[in-house]
Amino acid sequence: MARGKIQIKRIENPTNRQVTYSKRRSGLFKKAKELTVLCDATVSIIMFSSSNKLHEFLSPGVSMKEIYDRYQETTGIDIWLTQYQRMQEDLQKLNEINKGLQRQIRQRMGDCLEDLSFDQLSCLEQDMENAVQFIRQRKYKVIATQIDTKNKKDLPKEEPPYGLVDDGDYNHVLRYDKSSHVLALRLQPYPLPPNLHAGGAAGTGSGSCVTTYTLH
Repeated sequence: MARGKIQIKRIENPTNRQVTYSKRRSGLFKKAKELTVLCDATVSIIMFSSSNKLHEFLSPGVSMKEIYDRYQETTGIDIWLTQYQRMQEDLQKLNEINKGLQRQIRQRMGDCLEDLSFDQLSCLEQDMENAVQFIRQRKYKVIATQIDTKNKKDLPKEEPPYGLVDDGDYNHVLRYDKSSHVLALRLQPYPLPPNLHAGGAAGTGSGSCVTTYTLH
């Protein structure tokens, strides 16, 4: 049964369109390969799908650049000329921007002011004043941050409820009471002095004698 002809128009169904594209692309690449082998032809195919996906075929033993060079040589059309001219234009614009920026830097250093009008000088002065104000605010912020950090480092550490001072013989003990008074306790070594009153000892007659002093 003969196969009916299909109407050549855009396939509206996306799924059918993708399936048809895939099948016909494979058939086209197959024909290109056959031409390369049977006819010793150099074939290059570049395809972009509707989703902008690239598919290409290139005869073995040749690069894409060689294909382009042979095309230019045969047709006399320089396909790189337009791109080269566009690159030259972009480079010229960048050079102009660079020159303008360098001129602005020199003007802010006090140079190249001869060609400026009064209005331009006024605008430059205003720009400089705004820049100085911004720099000053930034400097003050940095200074304030440094001062705050230093003050936090210099804050006295919280004193423990009891502080011990060791002189090697454990003869001195320092204690801090809740009213921030410093009480110095001296532990008298054995034996007890004969002239020590009985009320001076904290406990029995044997052991250490404790004398308390209040320091304000």
